[in-house]
Amino acid sequence: MSDTPQKKAGFFKRLFGGGSEEQPTETPAETTPTPAETEPSAPVEIAPVAVEPVPVPQPVVEPAPQPEEPETKEGFFARLKKQLSKTKTSLVEKVRNVIRLHGKVNEELLEEIEMILVQADVGIETTTKIIDEMRKNSEARKVEGPDALIALFKESLLNIVTHDEHVLKLQSTPPTIVLFVGVNGTGKTTTIGKLAKEFKEQGKRVLLVAADTFRAAAVEQLTLWSERIGVEISKKEMGSDPASVCFEALSGHASQYDVILIDTAGRLHTRSNLMEELKKIDRVIKKVLPEAPHETILVLDATTGQNALNQAKIFSEAVNVTGFIMTKLDGTAKGGVLIALRNLFDIPILKIGIGESEHDLRDFDPTAFVDALFEVE
Repeated sequence: MSDTPQKKAGFFKRLFGGGSEEQPTETPAETTPTPAETEPSAPVEIAPVAVEPVPVPQPVVEPAPQPEEPETKEGFFARLKKQLSKTKTSLVEKVRNVIRLHGKVNEELLEEIEMILVQADVGIETTTKIIDEMRKNSEARKVEGPDALIALFKESLLNIVTHDEHVLKLQSTPPTIVLFVGVNGTGKTTTIGKLAKEFKEQGKRVLLVAADTFRAAAVEQLTLWSERIGVEISKKEMGSDPASVCFEALSGHASQYDVILIDTAGRLHTRSNLMEELKKIDRVIKKVLPEAPHETILVLDATTGQNALNQAKIFSEAVNVTGFIMTKLDGTAKGGVLIALRNLFDIPILKIGIGESEHDLRDFDPTAFVDALFEVE
């Protein structure tokens, strides 16, 4: 027996099949028998092998694409009712509950309604108007039953929101020039993109003007909208004078377009220098086309509540605001501010935003708006 210890295989040799270092033993060569030594063998019968036919591959026929089912869109009223649910809960449902509790008009009921309206951002002045009408209305003291009182309250709101309303219309002779103003974060650029898509679908020739030269994201966002919906855009490098952007866009071939939508930088209504810049833009537009802009639209965010009223006041003093667009009504319980807006300003609400979809920017229908708030589930 050898005293030499057997050498262990390395890890990698064991891993890859070389686990032993023993020398292979030699296999003695086979001796081929000579013919004389080979005994004759009986003939070997080879059984026939059944050969299975090889299947011929058949061409794969992909199913013809099925036509997509048209997307079922909710009716406007159903969609509106759903998206205004937060405002409905904070305003109408609370008023409905206290009316059912009291059953008749008295000072205690009016005080409770007053508190609900103020909390729902209807505002002090508009709330006072509603309460005074209910107090002085002789019919209100004669009616009995909560349903009649609720109908009276609904009528009061309708009287406020239905005056001087109209939708956004284009001029009979193109182009129609629309200037958009507002503070930061109201959804102004997105609103312009949605409107541009709406006009494009109507077969109108649309030009977007990126006069927000202070925020790179605004120009990029507007450019993406133009590429997405297939409309032209006029823009300059960042930091350019916004008034000069408007001047160049309108001085060129403005008559080739049916509608020109001008985006401006969001500005705080408390910054007087920025408001002066807005006045300059308005003056420059008038130098090119004296009757323009045909519409100056202030975009307001419903989630800001009473602050929207302050914005409306200061912007309408700086430029001739001809219409409001109120966005984000779907995400707030402060939709009562729209009622205050209609009461305090003789400026129509042209559109409302009730969602993020392109089709959620809708013409404002005051009757449908109030009906949606009062609709009983």
